[in-house]
Amino acid sequence: MASPWNPNRSMNNSGAPFVAGSSTSEAAAEAIEEGRATLRYKVYKYLLDQGQLGAIDQEMQDDLNMDPSTQRPRRVELVRAGKVKDSGKKRLTRSLRWAVVWVAC
Repeated sequence: MASPWNPNRSMNNSGAPFVAGSSTSEAAAEAIEEGRATLRYKVYKYLLDQGQLGAIDQEMQDDLNMDPSTQRPRRVELVRAGKVKDSGKKRLTRSLRWAVVWVAC
């Protein structure tokens, strides 16, 4: 099934978020800006492939070999865009804490 998601479409016009007053945070935001759409698509495609089973952030990070500081903001962008939602389910993390199971819409 072809996905309606366009990985080159910007989620918003504000660019990657960064901590105001932090030159390193701003530099990191600028550096990732070009790859954000591709990373976002990887997260979205992964959740599409999981179907109703979905995934918690930790599973996405492990399976996509993606740093939490990269994966989580991409998932948040997808939630804000209405492409990903909370399934209403929870699963345990490795540290035995409950986490939201996310699914593609």
